[in-house]
Amino acid sequence: MRVSQLWTYPVKSMVGVQVPSIGVSELGIVGDRHWAIRDNERGGIRGAKKIGDLMQFTARPIGDQSNHVVITLPNGSEILSSDENVHTALSEALHHSVTLESLPASGNIEHFRRGAADSADVMTELRGIFGRAEDEPLPDFSVFPPEVGEFESPPGTHHDCWPLMVMTTSALTALQEALPDSVVDVLRFRPSIVVETQHHEGHIEFSWKGRTARIGTTVIEFLDPCPRCIMITRRINDNIPEDRNILRHVVRDLNQAVGVYARITTPGSISLDDELTFL
Repeated sequence: MRVSQLWTYPVKSMVGVQVPSIGVSELGIVGDRHWAIRDNERGGIRGAKKIGDLMQFTARPIGDQSNHVVITLPNGSEILSSDENVHTALSEALHHSVTLESLPASGNIEHFRRGAADSADVMTELRGIFGRAEDEPLPDFSVFPPEVGEFESPPGTHHDCWPLMVMTTSALTALQEALPDSVVDVLRFRPSIVVETQHHEGHIEFSWKGRTARIGTTVIEFLDPCPRCIMITRRINDNIPEDRNILRHVVRDLNQAVGVYARITTPGSISLDDELTFL
């Protein structure tokens, strides 16, 4: 099994970029989700669970040694994260008042605290986030780090939960076979690493929980399968439309998960075609 795709997402919930190699620290991929959107109306850092149109934006590094990025808006126009008008441009494109913010250099924990809920009813709020109908189960919340109950992401990062999400090519194939009328595109699922598993079938990464593996010079520990939320249903562009059927299949047939979470036990680097070797 070898690495077939590597992804970084410079701005939380925006489409990211494929890269030939990544540096990996204890907190995750270097530069990944350095930026995030703050909701000026309800407070807190928000992703596409709440502001769904974020998945129609893309972000890429500007190519120098800074963390600044080029953001492409849904209409095709571009703006730099360093542009003094970036907050206005994003707010107008989203029809929602927002601010683009970077990870705080000071480690300010208040940056990560959750904003106000959209509903006073907890179950309504959770069903909205996870895209569940009333007759569908919510995920097992024990798979998430305990701090995400209070914070939008583990303090120090803009990850939803864990620093890496790994998928396999066999999982993507299985999804397309199960959903022949849907557009099953990797952009919906936002993996960090896609592993080529041409001699395997189905969602074999579900069986990796508790195992460790070396990829390149990095060692990772596989955690639980990744519970999926409303984000995988969002419209990304004309070719990848909104599609609730994908989430219905995941909830009904895949125990609510696609891909597997992982954390880093030995930082290092990973490149395309690196072999995944279990330890």
